Amino acid sequence: MIITTVKEGENIERALKKFKRKYERTGVLKELRRRQFFNKPSMVKRADKMRAIYVQHTYHLDD
Repeated sequence: MIITTVKEGENIERALKKFKRKYERTGVLKELRRRQFFNKPSMVKRADKMRAIYVQHTYHLDD
């Protein structure tokens, strides 16, 4: 549970911004989106490998 303390006389927009920032830092939304679909472990490995190949190619092109 995210708890945000609001000081007396503090603007509600500022308090809402503070809450949103805390919510983003917890990574709840990112984790929820990741868990929406099940990926087989072999597919996860394949995606990681393809990402590594892509990164390697982009760095190789910069040289």
